[in-house]
Amino acid sequence: MQKVCVIGGSRYVGKLLVTRLRAAGHRVTVVNRGSTVPPDGIEHLMADRNDEAVLAAALGSRTFDVVVDQVCYTPVQAAIAARAFAGRTPRYVMTSTIEVYDPATAVLPAVPPGIPVPEELVDPATWPVATGLPWHDDAYRQAHYAEGKRQAEAVLARAGGFAYAGVRSAHVLGGGAQEFTGRLAHYVGRITRGAEIAVHARALPSVFIHHEELAELLLWATTAGFTGPVNACSDGPLDVYDLTAVIAERVGRQAVHRTVAAGEPASPFSFDRHYAMSNARAKALGFPFSRTTDWLPGAVAEALAAVPSPAA
Repeated sequence: MQKVCVIGGSRYVGKLLVTRLRAAGHRVTVVNRGSTVPPDGIEHLMADRNDEAVLAAALGSRTFDVVVDQVCYTPVQAAIAARAFAGRTPRYVMTSTIEVYDPATAVLPAVPPGIPVPEELVDPATWPVATGLPWHDDAYRQAHYAEGKRQAEAVLARAGGFAYAGVRSAHVLGGGAQEFTGRLAHYVGRITRGAEIAVHARALPSVFIHHEELAELLLWATTAGFTGPVNACSDGPLDVYDLTAVIAERVGRQAVHRTVAAGEPASPFSFDRHYAMSNARAKALGFPFSRTTDWLPGAVAEALAAVPSPAA
């Protein structure tokens, strides 16, 4: 049994992680702004993580065996957390993203298509940090999501007050209406209606993970001893044609594709650039991944059930 603090933990993967931590016998504390009350048996601290004084006051004299940060998006947020939790925990786990590898958002070493991207492509120990940028502006933060995550990792990795581990999640699917990005529902809805789907002619594959598998990996990461980043993705990359084929089979309709040129906007999982991750490090550390094609039909069924009927 460990004392685990989850920052966020109010929806989707974070909510599922909290319930699994509790079921595993851990003492769980959730820190969020109070919009969602955690399940019974979970300590709830209401605080805005962006306000360092309020966060420190809410934490009081508490200490934890590990902190899992589900909602760190900027180096400013990371710096506040590093100061607030220094001396309170020996281990800090941040949920990061595949987007840190997107070559459209940073100058990165080229990785040939077909070669899974390893963690060392983005090293948080050496990544430059610029806390003076307008990270508090919502529009700026959303437009620079990938860079915010890269810099947040860098701040926490260098903080020195705890051991740092980062979980770089693939595109998360599953959960039906809980999947707040709506990307799988986008495809399910368009295929169901027979609407066109914009795709690149030479669409490159990406990697995915089921929301329950990601919650299980984060649960594993709370007690695992690794440090630094690990990639989290199910086995078996898919391109947009593979993805829509699985959806079309489950929906019982043909997918209608409209080809766009490289560099032009397309549907959410049509990529004209390569950054499909390798999960070899997490496997070597002991985490077993499922295959994407094993859980994807079920995730499609959940999304289909959540799509409003034409008469609605």
